[in-house]
Amino acid sequence: MDELLRVARLILDSNYMVVFTGAGMSADSGIPTFRGSNGLWNRYRPEDLATPEAFMSDPVKVWSWYLWRISKLSKVSPHKGYRVLKRWYEAGYLKKVITQNVDGLFRRVGIDDVIELHGYIERARCMRCGYRDIIYNLDRSSLPIICPRCYGLMRPDVVWFGEPLDRNVLDEAYRVAREADLMLVIGTSGVVYPAAYIPYIARDSGATVIEINPEDTPISDIADIRLRNGAEKSLVEIDRELKKILKGLER
Repeated sequence: MDELLRVARLILDSNYMVVFTGAGMSADSGIPTFRGSNGLWNRYRPEDLATPEAFMSDPVKVWSWYLWRISKLSKVSPHKGYRVLKRWYEAGYLKKVITQNVDGLFRRVGIDDVIELHGYIERARCMRCGYRDIIYNLDRSSLPIICPRCYGLMRPDVVWFGEPLDRNVLDEAYRVAREADLMLVIGTSGVVYPAAYIPYIARDSGATVIEINPEDTPISDIADIRLRNGAEKSLVEIDRELKKILKGLER
C-alpha cells in the first residue's frame, strides 16, 4: 500500500492523533530554521542573543533582535499544511498539537489545543512579578520593555539556551504523548532535549509514529512510516488521500 494512503487510513482509524512539530513545520512559510545550511545560528551567535546572560548584559540588543524577528513573522502566513491540520482539528481527527516553535502560526490558523514547549515570541514576561502580555499591548517606544504593573524588566516569553522548560508545560506534553495512538512528527531535528523524548514516549506507549522530514533524524529509527518531503507537500498529499477515502465511503 502507498505510504500516503497508509497514513490517511491510520488517521481515520485513530482515536487520539497528536502532531509534534519543530522548525521544519514553519520553513515552508518562509521562516528560517535555526539549524541547517541556512539556519539562524549560522548567521547569529545564540550566546549573544538567546541566553539569560546575553539579555542581562544587553537587554536593548536582545529586544531589538526579537522585535526584528517578530516584524518578519508578521509578513508570513501559515502555509497550506497548517490549513490541512486545521481541517483535521475541526473534523475531530487531530486532538492536540505539541510544538517546539515559538512563531504562533498554529494560533493564527485557529488551532487552540497547542502546547508551546518553548514559549511564544509575541509575548513578554516580567522578570520581577511574572506578569505576561502580548508585546503589542506594551509600550515599545523605548527599549527595553518595562512591566506596566511593577516597572520590572520584561523579557521575551521564550525558553533560552541554558534554561529549563516549564515543568507544567513539559508534563502536559508528556501526558499527551502517552495518550496518543498516532503521532505525526513534523520538521523536528530530534536533537533538542527534553522535547526530543516526546516521540519516544508516544512509541513506548503504543502509538504509531510517522515522521515527516526531508532528512533523516534520530527519530527516523523509531518511525513506523517516513515521508521524505517537506511539511506542506506531505500534509497536502495525505489530505488528498484522506478525501479520496471519505468520498469512497459516501458512495
